[in-house]
Parts: sequence; C-alpha cells; structure tokens
Amino acid sequence: RSSIISEVKAKRKLDDPRKKDFSPSLLDFGAIRFYISRHFGFCYGVENAIEISYKAIIENPEKRIFLLSQMIHNPDVNRDLVSNGIKFIQDTDGTQLISWDEINADDIVIIPAFGTTIEIEEKLKNIGVNTAKYNTTCPFVEKVWNRSEKLGTDNHTIIIHGKYNHEETRATFS
Repeated sequence: RSSIISEVKAKRKLDDPRKKDFSPSLLDFGAIRFYISRHFGFCYGVENAIEISYKAIIENPEKRIFLLSQMIHNPDVNRDLVSNGIKFIQDTDGTQLISWDEINADDIVIIPAFGTTIEIEEKLKNIGVNTAKYNTTCPFVEKVWNRSEKLGTDNHTIIIHGKYNHEETRATFS
C-alpha cells in the first residue's frame, strides 16, 4: 500500500465503480508518464487475508500465531508476517515444517486465502484450535467449493484445473 496506489485506486473506483473500463490509468508528470493497468495490486480476498493476519498479531501479543502455509505467493508479505512472529506450519507443497504435535488449543492458526483441506480442518478441530475467527479463505474460493459441491450432487463431473500440490487445489479437491 502506498499513497500513490491508494489515490489511483480511489479515483478509478469513483470514475468506474463497476470496473467496466479496462483502459489503463495515466499518471502524467510532464516529461514522464506512467500507464498503470486497470487491475493491479491485491484482490479483495488477499487484502482481506492480509488484514486479518495483522489483526491476529495485534489481538494476540502473548500467543503463538501460525499460518498453515504462506498467506499468499508474495515473498515480501510473507517475510513481513514472519518478522512479526508468525510461523508457517507447512510450505506451499504441503511439506510439514512444524509438527502437528507442537500445536495446541491455545495457539492461533490462520487459514490462508487459499483455504485448507477438510482433513487439516478436522486435525485442527481435534487439537482444539478455533479457526473461525482467523479463517481468511477468500469468499471467491469458497464460492467455487460451494458451486462444485452443488454440481457434484447434481451428478456432474468436476474437473479441477490447477497445480497438483497447490494449497487451493488440494483444498478444493478435498
């Protein structure tokens, strides 16, 4: 977030609230012009997930805070979260970095914007971790899950196109 980006986004939102104009934004500084693509920065789901993660840090200064894996695929954001005390339980391929035995009911576990598998949700529930407050699963990801479940019950075949080991693919498949 920066003052320039915030101003560009605010102006675009005012001028084109329905996001139908795909032309770039022009920042004209006389001798130098910058064209900024219509869609840039983080989407709603990612912005929400980042905000909730920092909220968890502020609200729980005395607790251990974990993320199931990287919040998003942005090294700067992940590095900043780690520098603020958050630890990753798994890497993005699902390789365990911290044993489930080390997690307890007093810990905060943040579910990333990608969501998580039903198996991991059950594991956290059995440990006694309450994930409801810090579940940052993107609502658009959940929409895909809900639509897929509905189509599956209507006897349709669901094909998931994505990287086999990616968190979102694993979560959707589960």
